[in-house]
Amino acid sequence: MIRVFRISTSTAVLLTAILFQSGIPLSVAQTQRNRAGSGDDDAPLFSEYRSVRIGMTTEEVRKKLDNPSDKSDEQDFFVFSDNESAQVFYDKTKKVFAISVNFLNGARDLPTAKGVFGSDIAAKPDGSIYKMVRYPKHGCWVSFSRTAGDSPLTTVTVQKIE
Repeated sequence: MIRVFRISTSTAVLLTAILFQSGIPLSVAQTQRNRAGSGDDDAPLFSEYRSVRIGMTTEEVRKKLDNPSDKSDEQDFFVFSDNESAQVFYDKTKKVFAISVNFLNGARDLPTAKGVFGSDIAAKPDGSIYKMVRYPKHGCWVSFSRTAGDSPLTTVTVQKIE
């Protein structure tokens, strides 16, 4: 199933401004789940962000992350600094079904493919990287994407499998 995400004009303008501002990196502190000791080697390493995870309510997310820069019933957009932003998407029951986090090169907590998946990913000839892994047992998929260039954009997304 292909899901189309709608964002408001103000969110699109803000995101565009952040991404193209004079090369300042966009970073995100991520929370990775530690599989060691969980007894589940099939669990995703990246399953939450700043203690926000799939299934939480809108109220719980806003309490943990404070007020979003832009909010609606469908999604919230958070800008934590010049180097950190995230989008949290909600279903009709007002529960999180996806989290997408953006980082620019030089970010304090810039994730790596190895940190997200447990192993490195070979870069394409242009230097970009992309991988998506489905975790059907856990009802989600995780993707890692890094653009090519001197100041690459890295995006990590976790989404509920419907």
